Amino acid sequence: MTSPTGRAPGAARCSACEAVCCRLMVVLQPEDHIPEHLTTYLPSGLHVMKRGEDGWCVALNGARMNCGIYETRPSVCRRFVMNGPYCKAIRAEY
Repeated sequence: MTSPTGRAPGAARCSACEAVCCRLMVVLQPEDHIPEHLTTYLPSGLHVMKRGEDGWCVALNGARMNCGIYETRPSVCRRFVMNGPYCKAIRAEY
């Protein structure tokens, strides 16, 4: 069933996204060019995006709930499909 806007009820929209994917661990790839002050290395050696004390990615603009480095965001973030099965599962858990 869809709404008058053509979206499924409860569907995520860019204009009203809760950005819960920004609480996930973002593992960086060699082709990602993220400023070092936004990244860290885990004891296992994985290069990842830093997270703030609140658990959110440090690149998240909390006032606007959007990515502050959207144009240069990591490749894994580029592959994340809004309203895809993984997105829906994460939103349901949140």
